[in-house]
Amino acid sequence: MSDAHLTDVSFTNLHLPDTLARGIADAGFERCTPIQAQTLPRALAGMDVAGQAQTGTGKTAAFLVAMYAALLRREVPPTRRSNAPRALIIAPTRELAVQIHRDAEILGQYTGLILGLAFGGVDYEKQRRELEAGVDILIGTPGRLIDFYKQHVYDLRSVQALVLDEADRMFDLGFIADIRYIMRRLPPPDERLNMLFSATLAQRVLELAYEHMNDPELVRIEPDKMTVDEVRQSIYFPSMDEKPRLLVGLLRSMDPHRTMVFVNTRRGAEELETLLRANGIDAEAISGDVPQRKRLRMLRDFHSGDLAVLIGTDVASRGLHIPDVSHVFNYDLPQDPEDYVHRIGRTARAGADGDAISLGCEDYAISLPDIEGYIGRSIPRAAMTESLLAEIVIPPRARRRHEGGGFGAHRSGPGGGHRRGPGGGRRDGPPPRRTRRHEPSSEKPPPAPSASPSNAGPTPDGGAGAEGPRRRRRRRRTGPRTEA
Repeated sequence: MSDAHLTDVSFTNLHLPDTLARGIADAGFERCTPIQAQTLPRALAGMDVAGQAQTGTGKTAAFLVAMYAALLRREVPPTRRSNAPRALIIAPTRELAVQIHRDAEILGQYTGLILGLAFGGVDYEKQRRELEAGVDILIGTPGRLIDFYKQHVYDLRSVQALVLDEADRMFDLGFIADIRYIMRRLPPPDERLNMLFSATLAQRVLELAYEHMNDPELVRIEPDKMTVDEVRQSIYFPSMDEKPRLLVGLLRSMDPHRTMVFVNTRRGAEELETLLRANGIDAEAISGDVPQRKRLRMLRDFHSGDLAVLIGTDVASRGLHIPDVSHVFNYDLPQDPEDYVHRIGRTARAGADGDAISLGCEDYAISLPDIEGYIGRSIPRAAMTESLLAEIVIPPRARRRHEGGGFGAHRSGPGGGHRRGPGGGRRDGPPPRRTRRHEPSSEKPPPAPSASPSNAGPTPDGGAGAEGPRRRRRRRRTGPRTEA
């Protein structure tokens, strides 16, 4: 974190427990970010907090430090069972839960508090055994948390601290009913520390806070600009045929060491992975269809730098903190302006700089005015040159689609069905009517079938005529039945 993005509030001045202060020092934290400086004094004093700040501003460290301090200073409930956690952290996605767990391991390594994870897709029995044995801090996603709770794997009656991270994302993913289910089974709000963090504190998020928290303090860190100056933004306007060639050409010319490429559909991510790998670029696509072990391996490789390019939809743009992302590509412009901000926020984190490059193709350029209106500025236009358009190899399974007018266009619309667009992707809406062209022929067309009763009989190849079977069935039905 650069000095320009830090406050004068030092972690040493917060009078934290010694075991926690050692972990903070090992993490390299000295001064607080604005969201930390405004939420930590309140939370450390025992007040509930609902905090809003942009991604990459230190929200995770803020609630982890407050949570650890609360647990270390409070007595263990005398009625606590062995399988009852003292703190619960709820995250909307598996990847975010794993990331929080990783950060919590660093900050709390000297506290002696045991961490547990519960998320879907992997290690069901292993997670179950760990929670049954007992953990102090449980981090998980709503579905798996409820699954284990209903099986009495763990108990919620001793929770002394609750954290709800990325609350707005919970609504987006349809988890709000699950969140309320869990919160209703916790001790009363005034018997625990409650912290809610979100990129936006919309009315629906505030209603959740006031319903299940104890008169929370609202802390909003409003950015001076919707996008930070450290992100160098630009946009190209390629045709559908030029779009994949331009992406490959830019990746080769920039040689980015850690790049995220965003598309609008899962299928688009898979097709783009195939294209980039066929052209010698180490890329993998992350989506909900990928097995959880493979997803975690992808993120680990990308985090370590072993994977150069990570392709994903907007699910991958929220909540994940991956340092040193050099470039973000909007291969498809997002249809929601907020998603543009979250996408390009993957780079230039913690005061670093980075590049955000968008491709305004004919399918998605319609979103550009809304995006520029939302961020309050015009995205600089970049000039396309022939040298940027790489000669590419089209994978066999995508060649027919590419030859049909492009590669990788995926548009959502009101129609409800799917069809192939000019870019080869899936489009919503009814399929266009196709007409088949016939070459002129000197042959005469066969005569139309006659409607005479002769058509009711068998055809020359032994089959029945169009009306034959139906008329025979009628005759059989109208006659009286006789016993044999």
